[in-house]
This record gives sequence, structure tokens and C-alpha cells, in this order.
Amino acid sequence: MEIPPDGLTDEEIKEIYKSVRRIAVVGMSRNPEKPAHYVPMFLREKGYEIIPVNPVADEIAGLKAYKSLLEIPGEVDLVDVFRPSEEVPKVVEEALKKGVKVIWLQEGIYHPEAEKAREKGARVVWNRCMMREYQRLFG
Repeated sequence: MEIPPDGLTDEEIKEIYKSVRRIAVVGMSRNPEKPAHYVPMFLREKGYEIIPVNPVADEIAGLKAYKSLLEIPGEVDLVDVFRPSEEVPKVVEEALKKGVKVIWLQEGIYHPEAEKAREKGARVVWNRCMMREYQRLFG
């Protein structure tokens, strides 16, 4: 499937990084060699609070893991998604229920359902790596 561009400018992406603090990572991995582990750990080093969401883990890298977005106490600013594209609608639904303002689909991940979240007021980024974009925009 051809993934359309998300249409966001570099300035809009920079604004997202500056406006968020708490990042829930859906599909965070315990394996340090996987992007779903080292990307969130990179973000943690940059000062973001990382909240792992993984139904088969109680903790990842010393952080309490939650089975779903809806189990996380308090607000979440951004949901970073490391799940197959076909799982995106369920994640988007939970993110909107939770009141999340930004949904970020990692590189190679896209589902048209994600675009509908924009109609409900969420900012949606897709097919971009949070680590790579951060390095590109902030050096």
C-alpha cells in the first residue's frame, strides 16, 4: 500500500516535540535491539516521560507497563505507535477516548482511520520515526 504524506511541516513537527511531555508507547518492546525499545529510550534521554503500553509486560526498562492506553492514570500528551497498521484503528479509538492530543505512527505504519482522528481534534503524524525526526530537526 502506498502511504500518503501526512502533510505536516517541519515547524508543525517541532511544535509537537515542544508541546508534549508524557508519551505512551503502544507496543514498546523489552528487546533493546528493536526500534520499539531504543526509540522510546532515546526520547526518555531527551527528557520525555515514557509510559510503556504492552499487554504482555509488567515493566520495561524499569518503567511500569500498562495493558492498554485506558489503564494509564492521568493525561497522556502523545501516543507513539509501534504496532502493525491493521491495529491502528483500535489504538486511535483508545487514544481519542483518553483525550490524547497527538497520535504518532512510526515509520511504515499508516491506516486511513488515523486521518479521521484529525476530524476529532487530534494531531496525527504517520510513517515517521520519532527518533529520526528529532535528530533531523534538533541536531
